[in-house]
Amino acid sequence: MKYLSLIKILGIGFLGGSIPLAAFIMYNSSNTLLSDQVIDGNRTTGAQFVGLTANGTGNLDFTTASESTINSVVHVTTKVVRTTFQRDPFQEFFYGPGAGGKEYKQFGAGAGSGVIISSEGYIVTNNHVIEEASEIEVILNDHSKYTAKIIGSDPATDIAVLKIDSDQPFQAIPLGNSDLLKIGEWVLAVGNPFNLTSTVTAGIVSAKARNINLLSDRSGKEIVPIESFIQTDAAVNPGNSGGALVNTNGELVGINTAIASQTGSYSGYSFAIPVNLVQKVMRDLIDYGIVQRGYLGVQISDINQEIKVSNALPNLKGVFLAKVIEDGSADKAGLKDGDVILKIGNKEVNSSAELQEEIGKRRPGDKVMLTVRKKDGSEETKELVLRNKEGETTLLTKEEISKNFALGATFIELTDKEKKALNISYGVKIKTLQPGKLKSIGLVEGTIITKINNDPVENISELTSKLNSVNRGVLLEVLSESGIKEYKGLGL
Repeated sequence: MKYLSLIKILGIGFLGGSIPLAAFIMYNSSNTLLSDQVIDGNRTTGAQFVGLTANGTGNLDFTTASESTINSVVHVTTKVVRTTFQRDPFQEFFYGPGAGGKEYKQFGAGAGSGVIISSEGYIVTNNHVIEEASEIEVILNDHSKYTAKIIGSDPATDIAVLKIDSDQPFQAIPLGNSDLLKIGEWVLAVGNPFNLTSTVTAGIVSAKARNINLLSDRSGKEIVPIESFIQTDAAVNPGNSGGALVNTNGELVGINTAIASQTGSYSGYSFAIPVNLVQKVMRDLIDYGIVQRGYLGVQISDINQEIKVSNALPNLKGVFLAKVIEDGSADKAGLKDGDVILKIGNKEVNSSAELQEEIGKRRPGDKVMLTVRKKDGSEETKELVLRNKEGETTLLTKEEISKNFALGATFIELTDKEKKALNISYGVKIKTLQPGKLKSIGLVEGTIITKINNDPVENISELTSKLNSVNRGVLLEVLSESGIKEYKGLGL
């Protein structure tokens, strides 16, 4: 009886193991992997894996997507010069501020990735890859090298646009649609981690519309960051910043920009800027040199359980308007404190990040249809016209921008009080400073430019006109906000 029982147990175990084995064999007899199919009018998104098999094994094959994109992803190397000024208190006591001081230069280098987005040589990368660069070199997958110039940058989205030139067209990456990405969909990260050029890793989309409070912390200055990252588990490491996130069709769906790690190396999560947002920012930078951004004019919050209960909301859907700014776009459209934005156009928004991403794709003057739930529970559709920071709905022209923008900087006139404190009668102050030639020579926000080539600077338009028109070296006389005088050479 003992042996019969043992044989019975072994028989049941064999049968239990045979069933899944038979199912596995039957599954692998098919040469096609099935998944949800999402049709976008003219094409099927990367969520469909039909044809992604290798030799009938059932394994995913990313070779086509890799081969079609690797020549569009470049290695970006930078040279960084940091200038510091050491004061001499003894000399300053006898001869005044700045006397006897010495200027010291520190030289460094950086590296990242970039993506060629047009055959003319425009390249998208991260702002943080090039923000302190005095020189930028781009190396293609065929090892050819080019000197790049900065077209523009946007700290609020961590996007920058570079330009390289050649007699031959460059291989541009095809652009996808990040709105169509599905959680669980396969994606590839293409870049240059640890200076290992042309590296491809694979993973899935783990989440969308992630806000990790990266850009405000990274910038260290007052910006309104737009964070709505695509989160993936594709391995991304230092050097991948600015590289491509592509779908299985080989289309660009994001720009890799960050990892979540305590060590500085990949530990399971990486984040990319959605390409639909990237396209708007890069188009502005190419066309105008700056981003023309529209604002709702509201302070917003994600709806959690506490907000739901305290405001008697029926559910957790939408984005809560904590405050509507007077005379802003939302105020003029009739929105009120306590309203909830449910949709922008036909797209539902259920987080601040989703709302910011949708508005970030638009410009001043654009009309936006909002579906709003009022305090009484009723829903209304509102048409809203976006405005810029100054409350205007018209786009700035290139001529207007050139009057106030030069070499990566915008400027502001000095007040009479500031002139009196510094004992000067002329000069203008740097208001904002993006990557460019002025930043590369060590100028910072708040620096006062008093002379250009020994000519006093009387106003902003005079300064920007000279900076934008000269094609030779420039000598700038500058003052720090504390009154220390320095001279900066600028080789144009």
